Amino acid sequence: MASIFTKIIQGEIPCEKIAETDSEIAFLDINPCSHGHTLCIPKREVARLEELPAGEATSLMSFMQRVATAVSRAFNGIDYNLTLNNGVNAGQEVLHVHFHVIPRKPGSPRPFKSREPYGEGEMAVVGERIRACLD
Repeated sequence: MASIFTKIIQGEIPCEKIAETDSEIAFLDINPCSHGHTLCIPKREVARLEELPAGEATSLMSFMQRVATAVSRAFNGIDYNLTLNNGVNAGQEVLHVHFHVIPRKPGSPRPFKSREPYGEGEMAVVGERIRACLD
């Protein structure tokens, strides 16, 4: 079943389109965290970032950089967060990979308020665990 984003790509659902290429599209989020909150998505419907072929992921990153620059300029050089919720447990609601470009006004709530410090020696163990999974 096609995701809501695929339906937007196919023109079945309207959007406020910001930019589009042959392989990506950016549009305003209909439930924004702030004005200018923009979604950057690949046209290929995959649920997770690692399912996107490497060349398409690279293209998406370049596209997102261009869109994020425009969002910042549109709001007088405003700072912004780039966010990916990769999987349901990470907060992903639409199972079609997408990045959020979220403009941040002065005084807006900061991300990363919750911290989980490493215990003695844990950082090295976690680092090795991740390195062992690199391709």
